[in-house]
Amino acid sequence: MKQVNTISKEQPAELTCPVSKSGRKSFKTWAKRFGWAGFFFFLIKGLIWIVVFMMAKGIFS
Repeated sequence: MKQVNTISKEQPAELTCPVSKSGRKSFKTWAKRFGWAGFFFFLIKGLIWIVVFMMAKGIFS
């Protein structure tokens, strides 16, 4: 039988996050703000489209 040689890779003792704790906090805050802004943007956009379609239906019928 053929012997298989395995390459052992050393793992670091501790895996660390590349983003600092203060960076994670500011990212989380930014993501929450962006989430609310995105929600309201699409809500208003959807309401405007409803108004546009209602006006078009009234004009063409």
